Amino acid sequence: MSITEEREAIVDFTQAYFPPASSLFMGMSEDFTLAGAVVAAQTNTIQAGYIAASGATLIEFATPDETVAAVRNGEADAVFADGDYLLPIANEDADLMIVGEPVQLGGGVGMALREGDARREAFDAAITAMKADGTLNALILQWFGPEAATF
Repeated sequence: MSITEEREAIVDFTQAYFPPASSLFMGMSEDFTLAGAVVAAQTNTIQAGYIAASGATLIEFATPDETVAAVRNGEADAVFADGDYLLPIANEDADLMIVGEPVQLGGGVGMALREGDARREAFDAAITAMKADGTLNALILQWFGPEAATF
């Protein structure tokens, strides 16, 4: 789960095991501007929260695939989601493109645990060891490609 201040007030997070990645806008027109736009985002994500606070019109969908479909069928001017999700789609579909500027949200991805959960120390120790010996970066690059952010 993306580590945010609002979420940290409710749960305890392990340290990040995936660095913060940029969120991107993807649409069908280079003329995209957030002001006055209709933007699709997945429900209960940090991207949806960002759009809701921006003043743009937010339409939420249960799955990321539905957000992209909303752009393709004209329901939304753009989708706002993790860049790691959107970049391959934009690269494969000539009608879709990355628009606007990247936005950095959250403090990376960590495991959310109940407040005071004693297992947090063990998870943090494992994540620290994987960062130190390079295995965490190797896994990130293996599964998310050479452009992925690493530690």
